[in-house]
Amino acid sequence: MDLDVYNFFIQKGFSDSSSAIINIGFLLLIVLFLTLIVSFVSRLIIKGLFRQLAKRTKSKFDDFLIINKVPTSLAYFPPLFFLIWIFPKALARFPSADNLLIILDILVALLTIIIIRKFFSTLKDYLKTLKNFKDKPIDSYIQVIMIFVWSVGIIVILSLASGQGISTFLTTIGAMSAIILLIFKDSILGFVTSIQITINDTVRIGDWITMKSSNADGNVIEINLSTVKVQNFDNTITTIPTYKLVSDSFINWRGMNESKGRRIKRSLLIKISSIKFLNENELKKIEKIELISDFVKARKEEIKNENSMKKIDKSILLNGRNLTNLGLFRNYALKYLKSHQKINQDMTVMCRQLKPTSEGVPIEIYAFSKEKKWEDYEEITSDIFDHFLSSLPYFNLECFELSTNKIVR
Repeated sequence: MDLDVYNFFIQKGFSDSSSAIINIGFLLLIVLFLTLIVSFVSRLIIKGLFRQLAKRTKSKFDDFLIINKVPTSLAYFPPLFFLIWIFPKALARFPSADNLLIILDILVALLTIIIIRKFFSTLKDYLKTLKNFKDKPIDSYIQVIMIFVWSVGIIVILSLASGQGISTFLTTIGAMSAIILLIFKDSILGFVTSIQITINDTVRIGDWITMKSSNADGNVIEINLSTVKVQNFDNTITTIPTYKLVSDSFINWRGMNESKGRRIKRSLLIKISSIKFLNENELKKIEKIELISDFVKARKEEIKNENSMKKIDKSILLNGRNLTNLGLFRNYALKYLKSHQKINQDMTVMCRQLKPTSEGVPIEIYAFSKEKKWEDYEEITSDIFDHFLSSLPYFNLECFELSTNKIVR
């Protein structure tokens, strides 16, 4: 491109340096104008093509390409290539034209990295909409790929800027491998852990985990190369190094969510002094409790026959076999659980007595709620124990209390 503006201004009496500056400025204005036209046309064409593609296909992938502005970034390539083509012609007399070409080459390399990053961000967003990938640590793999892409890109950029060959930088990196391993220790450990997590299916996004060493108790919301984010039930976020999911122990409650019930394991502390043998009048009263009425009658008859056969002196309740209020309460609690519609009867249902303590005799309720959602589970558990606590007086039992040692009623 020879517009000879330089000679024109020389003839008009301008100095050599002034004419050269005006010439270069004029040429740059023309190049800038043409570049803007190329940029406008390329944006119009590339964005239009992607919009048409998004309208014609049912896949969400092209929609995510637009959301992540991949077409916008691609539209920068034509004006950059146009500048690389036109600069040697338009600025042939400009002594620093080669330096401008190097800058343009570096911009092309940076733009390539940015487009690759946006493409993988699009891929990540798309895969997270698929059922098979929704709970997989996709972020970790994308981050590993991007570390590799940025590493290659930085080497290429440094090679372009310095004029040195790529092999020179690779040799330097080899010599600095120990330092690089130290710098990227967490990333390397995180990548290895991500592979182990995926292969062993240890943790998925959405899992409820408990890790006491990190004060984490909530749902996993993100798994990436270096950290795992857990949203606790108080809505705080705990960040755990990814490699800790392999090196440290934690509880994953996914098995409970996938099972047919959520475990209820809670105890009532019965005041020891309230436990006793029951006399005939007390037994008649308890016989009126429908859930255990048949059991009490049958057991009374069985005990009566055995005591009679052995000629047991029943003037003292201690002699022979007897029914206790605690034993009947355990039987009542068990039958109540087995008749409860929201308790899974296909799983373990049990009411057992544990080792006595200084706070009383623990009666443990062990069963599985059909409802696994936290709010519903707690509601069912509370209803069951409300009922049991209210039932104790009917068996002349008292629950341990530090304040009064007596149930308030």
